[in-house]
Amino acid sequence: MTAAKKGRKQPSIRTLWAIAKSAELGMTDDDLHALVFRETGKESIRELTQGQINDVARVLQNMKDGVSQRQKPKRTDVGGNRQTVAQRQKIYALCGELGWNDDPRRIQGFVKRVTHVDRLEWLTPAQCEKVIEGLKAILQREKAKEGS
Repeated sequence: MTAAKKGRKQPSIRTLWAIAKSAELGMTDDDLHALVFRETGKESIRELTQGQINDVARVLQNMKDGVSQRQKPKRTDVGGNRQTVAQRQKIYALCGELGWNDDPRRIQGFVKRVTHVDRLEWLTPAQCEKVIEGLKAILQREKAKEGS
């Protein structure tokens, strides 16, 4: 069933520009024209048929959705146990010293292994202390390894 039969409005050239210029994609004019040429083989957007506009709109929307999914926050400092805010900041600082900030799965895996809790935000003060001491020990071993 086509979009017109469902009562949904067909995408237009304006729709293509709107998706391309959205905050997620931020495409330039040349980027959009290159995408149109790649998908349809036509140099001008005005030469596109409705079917080609639909195809390009679908490709653009998929690109936009892919960007939106990747922009999830790396850490969640919001929420969690309010008693452990300062301890979690210390944990993040130690992760920075260890070079673990590029992949949040590292600290989450370490927390899971040490405390058997899935999320850093759910730790109790005692569990946070256990994680901090473990990170300090790892940092001390790495410094000793570099020194020798």
